[in-house]
Formats: sequence, structure tokens, C-alpha cells
Amino acid sequence: MANFSKSNVPQFAVDVYQNEYLPEGGREVNAIVTVTATGGGTVGSAVAAPHLYSPGQGPSAAVALMVDCSGSMDYPPTKMRNARDATSAAIDTLRDGVHFAVVGGTHVAKEVYPGGGRLAVADATTRAQAKQALRGLAAGGGTAIGTWLRLADRLLSTADVAIRHGILLTDGRNEHEAPEGLRAALDACAGRFTCDARGVGTDWEVKEVTGIASALLGSADIVADPVGLAADFTRMMETAMGKEVADVALRLWTPVGTTVKFVKQVAPTVEELTGRRTEAGPRAGDYPTGSWGDESRDYHVCMEVPAAGLGQEMLAARVSLVVPEPGGSVQNLGAQGLVRAVWTDDMTASTSINPQVAHYTGQAELAQAIQQGLDLRKAGDIDGATAKLGRAVQLAGASGNADTAKLLAKVVDVVDAAAGTVRLKAKVEEADEMTLETRSTKTVRVKK
Repeated sequence: MANFSKSNVPQFAVDVYQNEYLPEGGREVNAIVTVTATGGGTVGSAVAAPHLYSPGQGPSAAVALMVDCSGSMDYPPTKMRNARDATSAAIDTLRDGVHFAVVGGTHVAKEVYPGGGRLAVADATTRAQAKQALRGLAAGGGTAIGTWLRLADRLLSTADVAIRHGILLTDGRNEHEAPEGLRAALDACAGRFTCDARGVGTDWEVKEVTGIASALLGSADIVADPVGLAADFTRMMETAMGKEVADVALRLWTPVGTTVKFVKQVAPTVEELTGRRTEAGPRAGDYPTGSWGDESRDYHVCMEVPAAGLGQEMLAARVSLVVPEPGGSVQNLGAQGLVRAVWTDDMTASTSINPQVAHYTGQAELAQAIQQGLDLRKAGDIDGATAKLGRAVQLAGASGNADTAKLLAKVVDVVDAAAGTVRLKAKVEEADEMTLETRSTKTVRVKK
């Protein structure tokens, strides 16, 4: 374990879990990298830019709240009222000094508060004004989420702050914008701010909402009953207010001849990062991880190394953490982990699978099995869906993922969990199926 330790800066630690032993001719190296951030109350770049912080208030931040105001938010009328109440609760949770704005989203995006292409600074007065402005929100119009995100980006970019974050609520499908329009907006906003996305009710598209959160390194969830919105928005804002470090990247250095096969976050959710690599000098690449508070996450890295003879060993990868600094340079957060490869003829050593690697390989397969099973079910492939969801039940039980097991039990009748024998339920509540799909990537930590 290595630590980055400096006054008022969060400490980052990196731990590597692996079986470094390979058989003769073995080339694939797997490791689980646990990254932990503790303490602080500022961001990495604060070392170079202390003006960004207010004493006693934590890191400077800007938040844009995007509220769906399309016509469907009036069905039932309580949905719009709950959305207004939830946004008010989130505004109450803002820390003094945080920059913020409220965006109303239909087939166009409009500034609800403060207006004029700017952000307000949270205090008792501006919070009250924002909540007053929310009372004027009315439902009407279509849905074009890309326009909401682009307006949020423009507003957030006006603040000289460390943390930029969005919260997006929708109740419907993105019907007034081509899929490539939303994709272009996400590409434009990626790396500029993080965003949590929520679907309220059951008339929205799970893959749209989870895709937004994935692209912008935030969380996604369903709030099937609008009554639960206020509590959910409060939790989201509390988490956003706890973020201390922005734009942290996992840097992977590999020696000549070594290929990175994949990098994925595996806890608290499964998130594929392989395709998001940006080159960072000779044989090094950066993988974005977003903003951090006091938390711990796990990553699965897999490399293919050159074959070597028995008794030889090599460094397969060096893992570190970096954050951007003004002027285009980066600051290394000091935490580092080493992934090794050692060739041996000891069959017991070389065939043993590290418990962490085995656990998270199963969790990634669990997420994939759920998503494939639900897709097959929607397509009418009963046999295929039964097989995939049965495998998901088996994996959830074996790994102790009780929450996912409970969600699966609302979609299938479990005959034998250990064997993965299930029957598809004849009637499934839409909210239950959408909850399972939305939360399919949530994982449980391995017991170390």
C-alpha cells in the first residue's frame, strides 16, 4: 500500500490483489486494484490552486439540477409536484457557497433559476428564491435530453470550481431527439462534469438513463413511486457535497511487449473503462474514474505479457492515480500499486485463482447475464431468457449478492438457486423488471 499524504488533501491508497504465479507459457495476468480515498476536504489540484476553496466549507463545487417538465410529467399530476418537492429538498442540501442552477427540460432546455446564463451561489436567500422559482414549473412539451445536458454544461463551465456535477430526472423516453443527438451531447459533456440520472415511474428507457450515468461517471437508479423522489434527491445531493477530488484518473503503465486486455470498475458497480483510455506518455494510459469523496472502489485489470521461462518474473503493470492541473500538466497523487508475473512449475500455485479476481469475475458475469436475460425475455426468447436469468440467480447466490437475488426473485420463480434452475414468471410488474435492469450492475464487495 502507498499513500499520498499532505495537509488538507485526501489520502489515496492503492492495494493490489492477485495470484502472480503463471504456468509455463502462461501470458494472462489478472489483478483487482482497490483504490481508497480518506480524509481531506479539498481536491488534488488544490495544492496549486488554493483560491478555489472556502475555509470550513470543503471543496468548491457547482451543481446543475435538470428536471423533466415534458407533458407526461402531468400524468399523474402528483409526479410534477413530487419532482418540484424533490428538487427543493436537493436545494436545501446544498452547502453554502456552492454554485448552482435549475434547468427545466422539455424538447428544449430552459433556465429556471437563476437565469441569465449564470449560476447562483447557495445561501439562505438564493435557496429560497430557487424554491420559489420551482413553483412555476409546469408540464408541457416533449423530451430532448441532449439539450438539457448541453445547457447544464454551459452553465457549469461559468464557475471556477473544483467539482462540477449534474442531477438529471426524467420520466419518459428521449423521443424528440435522435439517438445520435444524445450521444453527441454525452461525448461533448464527458470529462466536463459528472452526472447522476434518475428515472421516475415506468415510462422511461432504462438503457438511456443508465447510458447517461455511465458516460458521465455518475449513478443511475429508478424511483418507481414519485413519493420517493425527495429522499432520493437528498441522498444524491449529500453524496455530491461529499466529493473532494475531481477528475481522478487511474494510470496504468505497462512494459514493452505487454498489452492491456481490459480495465473495468467492479465495485460498487460494474463499469467498462477499457475504451475510455487516453494515452499518457510511453506505454502509459489514463482511465477516468470521476470525482471522489471518502470511499473505496475496486478495479479489475487484465494484461497479456510476453511469455517467459520458468523461474523468471517481471513487473506486468504499475498502477497510480493522477489529477489534472492548470496548464495541462497532471499531479501524481502518490499512491501506487504493482502487478507482477512469476512463472513457476508449481501447479498448485499457478492454477490457484485469487479470491478477489474470482469474485469480481462472477459479479461482472452476473450483470451481463441479467441484461442479456431481460433482453431475451423482451424479444420473446423464453428458453434463452430462462437460461441467462437462471445463471444470474446461481451467481447472485454464490457471491452473496442478496439485493440482486431479491430483485431476480420478482422476475423468476426460483426452483433451485444453487443449480440456477428457474421459471420465468407469467406476470411481472414493469417496475420490478426495470428495477432489476437498472440495478443489474450493482455489486457486493468481496470479503477480504
